[in-house]
Amino acid sequence: MALHFPGDCRYADSHETVKSDGELVRIGLSAFAIDQLGDIVFVELPEPGTSLSQGRSFGTVESVKAVEEVIAPISGTVEARNDAVLASPEELQNDPYGEGWLVLVRPSDPAQIDTLMDAATYSAKVNGH
Repeated sequence: MALHFPGDCRYADSHETVKSDGELVRIGLSAFAIDQLGDIVFVELPEPGTSLSQGRSFGTVESVKAVEEVIAPISGTVEARNDAVLASPEELQNDPYGEGWLVLVRPSDPAQIDTLMDAATYSAKVNGH
């Protein structure tokens, strides 16, 4: 199955995605990361008000195969977390770039977004091209 990587997202080496939402950004996981994890059974996310530091863990996603840390692709403050994903972790698999977002963040340095990969670069990385 060919995985889809939307052009309106930026991608981190650790497979998180960043999508602008006005002054805020939605952080999620790429379809590749979700595909690798398999059936997701539990998600742990920080409370609103939590500060994220680029490159540092801010939560976990647990599947039947493994527990993976979620790494912050940018620094900022959590404005909201996706309670729907906490209640129904399968939302991540159903719609990773839509309803399956993890946290809504106010970036402390929006220029960090420009250091992340675009869809074509990320696709080439994960598909080995």
